[in-house]
Amino acid sequence: PGAVERRLADFRASRPSPAVWPCPAEPPRKAAAPEAAEGPRDVGPCGSAEARPDGAATPVWARPLLLKVLLWAVLLVLFVELELGLPYFVLSLLYWMYVGTRSPAERRRGELSAYSVFNPGCTAIAGTLTAEQLERELYHRPAAGR
Repeated sequence: PGAVERRLADFRASRPSPAVWPCPAEPPRKAAAPEAAEGPRDVGPCGSAEARPDGAATPVWARPLLLKVLLWAVLLVLFVELELGLPYFVLSLLYWMYVGTRSPAERRRGELSAYSVFNPGCTAIAGTLTAEQLERELYHRPAAGR
């Protein structure tokens, strides 16, 4: 156990501290009001709080995703009372699947689809298991070009 702890301590000592890690460049913000009056704030990975354009932190209750989830839950309770909870839930799932799938026009430049048939030249993404790779591994053949 002592050797493992020593190696772990050596590893931690060799790593840069989180304060040294680079963070994405952010545009300069206006000076915010004292934080004591605002209450708790959400802190991101680089120590920045989630903020509105005016520089103040966004309250938990004013986040769009949270409001949508709460609205959905309230409507679910309402539809359960009307004995239409299951159809509401199923239609919600279908809607989420529809909204969650993006069309190729909405993809960012250079972003590939997980399905190679939708990519230019049927390009596969990294990590895709191809038939050639599977066959090569089954028969213990060397990789092409090696």
